[in-house]
Amino acid sequence: MPAKSESVAVLVGAGDIADCRGLSGGEATAKLLEKIPGTVMAVGDLAYPDGTPENFACYDKTWGRVKSRTRPAPGNHEFHSVGAAYYFQYFGVTAGESSKGYYSYELGRWHIVVLNSECAEAGGCDAGSPQGNWLREDLAAHPAACTLAYFHKPLFSSGGAHGDDLTVKPLWDALYAANADVIVSGHDHDYERFAPQTPEANPDARRGIREFVVGTGGKNHRPFGPPHANSEVRDAEAFGVLKLTLLPGRYNWEFVPEEGKTFQDSGTGTCH
Repeated sequence: MPAKSESVAVLVGAGDIADCRGLSGGEATAKLLEKIPGTVMAVGDLAYPDGTPENFACYDKTWGRVKSRTRPAPGNHEFHSVGAAYYFQYFGVTAGESSKGYYSYELGRWHIVVLNSECAEAGGCDAGSPQGNWLREDLAAHPAACTLAYFHKPLFSSGGAHGDDLTVKPLWDALYAANADVIVSGHDHDYERFAPQTPEANPDARRGIREFVVGTGGKNHRPFGPPHANSEVRDAEAFGVLKLTLLPGRYNWEFVPEEGKTFQDSGTGTCH
């Protein structure tokens, strides 16, 4: 029997988006978002190079067209301006408390967690930090059948520019312990999909987390390094957005490329 329409939700987006020195990539992905209904996840590094009002004017010209349905996460470039002040001013309450940058919300039958991977700015990411304590309490208070998190820096990445960021591993540890299903990150300017795995990079088909790196919002592309274990799909040619259709007990994913590019990726997964 088909799921009730109110139980089906769409979460769509990417990270690494708008640069005033070249708007074409951000414009291309903004056009995609205008055609895809649902909640928009802006996964950090939204305005280059330093998150000032002048830089955010270029974000506003592109992804600002879907601002009313955007739930953002901060990236490192937002914090190139002290305290990511204009990022929080631009988004207001939808970005969470300005001293934190992390929050959660419900989407369909799913619990969505937005985290701040700028660990030093957030007061830490370790288990005893304010964010670590908040995350475990939030997950315990929302024992949804399906949980998704997004934050800018990925624990796992084959990207040649940045690669793995171990500072976020405690966040992964907490999410894995709570049986979270999906994590979306950016930071490396490419698209990569991993098989479900543990925070120690061990394959785990039963309760592993599937990570997507979606740094394809429009800034530029960067080459990959050697493929990591559990990396299933990689592309560094197309800008685009990841569309996640969230259903009771399962999800569908689809990478939607900018006009003129042919790379696509799609599939389905089940919740734990």
